[in-house]
Amino acid sequence: MKSRFLSNDITKDRYGNYGRIIVLTGARQTGKTTLAREVMPNFSYISIDDPVLVEHLKTLTAAQWSDLYPRAILDEIQKEPLIIRSIKSVFDQFKKTKYVLLGSSQLLLMNRIRESLAGRCLIFELFPLTLPEILTNSFNSHIELSYFQNLLVTSNIMSEPSILFNSKHPQRIAEFNTYLKFGGMPALYGELTDDNEKQVWLRNYVKTYLERDIRELADIRNFEPFGKLLRILSLNTGQLINHSRLAAEIGVSSKTVQRFIEYMLISYQIISLPPWTRNYEKRLVKSPKIHFLDPGVMRAVSQKKDGLSGNEFESAIVSEIYKQAKAINADLHFYHLRTFDGREVDLIIESSEGYIVIEIKQSKVVRNTDAKHLRDIESILDKPVLHKFILSNDYANKELDGNVTAISAVQFLT
Repeated sequence: MKSRFLSNDITKDRYGNYGRIIVLTGARQTGKTTLAREVMPNFSYISIDDPVLVEHLKTLTAAQWSDLYPRAILDEIQKEPLIIRSIKSVFDQFKKTKYVLLGSSQLLLMNRIRESLAGRCLIFELFPLTLPEILTNSFNSHIELSYFQNLLVTSNIMSEPSILFNSKHPQRIAEFNTYLKFGGMPALYGELTDDNEKQVWLRNYVKTYLERDIRELADIRNFEPFGKLLRILSLNTGQLINHSRLAAEIGVSSKTVQRFIEYMLISYQIISLPPWTRNYEKRLVKSPKIHFLDPGVMRAVSQKKDGLSGNEFESAIVSEIYKQAKAINADLHFYHLRTFDGREVDLIIESSEGYIVIEIKQSKVVRNTDAKHLRDIESILDKPVLHKFILSNDYANKELDGNVTAISAVQFLT
């Protein structure tokens, strides 16, 4: 098992009364059940997939819940809204009860949470493993913050030599390359040590979990158009999305494409990176970018086995940055920027203080010319630019013209 950032958050008592109901959501197989049972070993575990047990639970009064299950983990809770209402009643009447509700379908879960538990719960999201978590050896291991996470915490750029001077660099580079190839699903970092086994697991994940979840969530009777869109998006990850063009390609309406993409967002398979558009004097592209949240799942959907394209590498880096920020509860907003005269910035991270702007290159050698889109980005943005980075596969750290720091992606993210 790997250590998880979220384990501390869901066990702390600092939340007071609201911490008595914890809602943990995320994609299937990201380790929600394992995490909850590990950090709360004295809680009863109840699977809503057990039909006999569910019928019994539906008959319980609030007093019986408090007596029989004063502390419990309820898995797949979104499937039974009646039980959620029971938990609400227990919460209101019995102050010593505590529950952890697990669910993988965000839309169904959140709607029912809003209806029944509004103001009574704390909601956490569990994503695939981040690189700092992958680098741990056990569930109880201390997680070292990455360069990026330290930057968010301290707001200061650390002056560090190349990762090659770090004694841990062989492991970090190896795990980074494994992440690029297979992603961060926890099952791939347990007993599955063979590359072929990992590929089989990912293919089965797509068929068994992703397709099933989407069918249930969207009530899709004809899966073929959605399956086509899924593959097209996987082959075009990291690129601008044109709903009308996608609709024509798969033979559905533009609204249907938007609905399908919403289902993928809801089921934690992709993130939509909106365009930054707050400069009204500049002609800015207003189309979002789609990034697959996990590079291993992306490759399983596209059925690619060769090396990553530039856009696939960009998606892998953007999604890891997104997950790492979420893991430490950083209050940030994420954008991309593209102007009609050709300027492009892969990632703009907004905080209350200003922006971190990032260009992502797959190349192994970074030159001054690679920083051209970042040099005077201050003239476009409406807040101070705090830091400018180029992330690449170049292990030599460099300071480029325009106060741009070039650092290897592996060093930035580990």
